[in-house]
Amino acid sequence: MWAFFPTLRTLPTCLFVKNVFSSLLLLCFLLTTNALWAQVVEQPDPLRPAVPDSVRKTIDSSSRDTVVIVPKPLHLLRYKFTADGTITAGNVNRELLQLASSLDYTLSNYFKLSANPSFVYGKQNGLLAERELFSDLRTTYRHEQRLYYLAFGSFERSNLRQINRRWTVAAGAGYKLVESKRAYLSVTNVVLQEFTDFYELDDINVFRNSTRLFGEYNFADNRWTLTHTALLQPAIGQSNLRWNATVSVQVKLNTVISLRTTLANAYESLVVPGRQNNDLRFTIGLTYERK
Repeated sequence: MWAFFPTLRTLPTCLFVKNVFSSLLLLCFLLTTNALWAQVVEQPDPLRPAVPDSVRKTIDSSSRDTVVIVPKPLHLLRYKFTADGTITAGNVNRELLQLASSLDYTLSNYFKLSANPSFVYGKQNGLLAERELFSDLRTTYRHEQRLYYLAFGSFERSNLRQINRRWTVAAGAGYKLVESKRAYLSVTNVVLQEFTDFYELDDINVFRNSTRLFGEYNFADNRWTLTHTALLQPAIGQSNLRWNATVSVQVKLNTVISLRTTLANAYESLVVPGRQNNDLRFTIGLTYERK
């Protein structure tokens, strides 16, 4: 990005200018970005290792045989925060704030804890439209291996879909189809139990089979990142289907802040009267990430 401002790059205060510029961008997007459709809460993108947890490193570049294994430090915390929103006034008055985060903490070479909390709050012409909360806690066993195992629980509330509370517990396995510095693709399959307390419908308590495909690809020396997530959750023994899909493009503004645009779709076959089954959204925001 700074290639477009060659004079600023030569100034001794370029670091200060970059920080000010990033702050102005953050304020600008929080105040002016537009959400084109109704907002929904789905599980945010999980974090994935930028490189495998244990890295092979060549001591002498002239000798391909002299290689050591350099393990990543234990008790490693990685995190990512994303914020976007919009304010419009006139014929339509709308305020919207979206906050999402991803965290994982390496307990050992075998266990890792992860969480992906998110929150959406929005008003339309002074009336509450969205107040969406999602929180979860996930543990992964053998996270360094291609075949790994996971268990998690989550809690969700949704004013948009008139869900008072939704509890989920699940366990299953995952497999890393592709794992490199520039590309990562994994598939997970779990059996989950879901309890949903609707405002107007009867409570439901179902078992689901949940399959998720997650991919992340880096381009232009890690400056651009493409991420996609697809989640399919049919109920077992019932006609009740949930699915969502997300595609995100992220471009780095500096080492920790990125501009991010996301297209997401969520579908539920069972909804309260007066609500649509499908929700689509397009957002633009900023991401702060430490790996």
